[in-house]
Amino acid sequence: MLHVMGIPDATSNLAPIPMECDAPYLAVKGELPRGLNGTLYRNGANPQFATPDAHWFFGDGMLHAFRLENGRASYRNRWIRTPKWIAEHEAGRPLYGSFNRKLRDAPASTPVDGGVANTNIVFHAGKLLALEEAHLPTEIEPGSLATRGYCDFGHGISGPFTAHPKIDPLTGEMLFFGYNAKGPMTRSMSHGTIDASGKVTQFERFKAPYASMVHDFIVTERHILFPILPLTGSLWRALRGKPPYAWDPGKGSYVGVMKRGGSVRDIRWFRGEACFVFHVMNAWDDGDRIVADVMQSEVAPLFPHPDGRRTDPEKSRARLCRWSFDLAGNSDGFTRTYLDDISGEFPRIDERRAGLRSQHGWYASADPSLPLGAFSGLVHVDGEGAPRGQYRLPLGDTVGEPVFVPRDKDSAEGDGWLLAVIWRGTENRSDLAVFEASDVAAGPVALVQLGHRMPNGFHGNWVQAG
Repeated sequence: MLHVMGIPDATSNLAPIPMECDAPYLAVKGELPRGLNGTLYRNGANPQFATPDAHWFFGDGMLHAFRLENGRASYRNRWIRTPKWIAEHEAGRPLYGSFNRKLRDAPASTPVDGGVANTNIVFHAGKLLALEEAHLPTEIEPGSLATRGYCDFGHGISGPFTAHPKIDPLTGEMLFFGYNAKGPMTRSMSHGTIDASGKVTQFERFKAPYASMVHDFIVTERHILFPILPLTGSLWRALRGKPPYAWDPGKGSYVGVMKRGGSVRDIRWFRGEACFVFHVMNAWDDGDRIVADVMQSEVAPLFPHPDGRRTDPEKSRARLCRWSFDLAGNSDGFTRTYLDDISGEFPRIDERRAGLRSQHGWYASADPSLPLGAFSGLVHVDGEGAPRGQYRLPLGDTVGEPVFVPRDKDSAEGDGWLLAVIWRGTENRSDLAVFEASDVAAGPVALVQLGHRMPNGFHGNWVQAG
């Protein structure tokens, strides 16, 4: 079993699968909506070789693709051939250890690059891009899932690139950032914009208040927000055998706000008590306020204190929380209000409302009796975070990130389907479940049945056919 800090092996779907495969005709229980024509791509950690001190975040990326067309379904999975993966594949053994740093006994010819491209998969400007936050995007051939190599958009960007870029539904441009922009565990960050044609129109660097793991950021129609939260990076710790990244609440929380189209020189910093957010649901402008709905925990999950002690798993559970920033006021503080008591992760919206006021959201919910990281249901919420519906899986099953697919390009917000991969614990295999997005409580309208399991993964996206 793959050991994951903070998530016991008892969750049972963390170990990698050892094969790549194609399944051209999958069994379907129920009936797939005929309007679902495209591919659901999902990315996640699937180490080629196990290492004793492995952390879930740093396993080799494996892509899974479900193609749905006219009521039929097929599946393909492939490892992403990063320089790290190729070097280890040729050596037949692990060459990288903790945080994907070269092992001491690795040959001198082993690439320093330990990138794994394992976190997200997005489509922009005609390119399918596998993402993780420490490297440039890796371009993927959409049909075969072959790896094409790093993509820098015509030498327009350099350095780390977030796994959570935002695509503006009105302009089609993609906004992104990167942390550790001038080297591991530095305060340097980058920000930029790539237009709908793939041209880089902005790329700047700035310094954050301190070095932090910044997994996601916030974009509205008029503003960009950079959350700097106290999951800190420290080269000093790393060189002394202590945790490179650790929960350090004494640093407090900072959120930098800048105008879209403006400069990083004009970032205004707001401050708050220590908290942590991996993922943002959505955000919007409300007059002189910015409102952001995020999945917030009181303590960063999956990482220890600076001295190596484990953090409290109960305080690490995330709940939907509303942040509010008063741009007209003189205070540098911001408000935080939990919207519900349901813990969970992987929030998603109808992406046609990204950065705009939205009335629908979905996320994977957690049963407090299960270990941290085991998601046992799906929740549908309204624009104020109140539950519209909830689906609970049979005991022993777990679910990953839900992805919304509109019924058609002109359908009303929230009118469409919700796709999520479910692990069937008693059968040790996985299904792709299709729900009516407006009625998740009714359960799946169709199940695409795999003969094997897909390990717990991170993020994915739907790409419409044609």
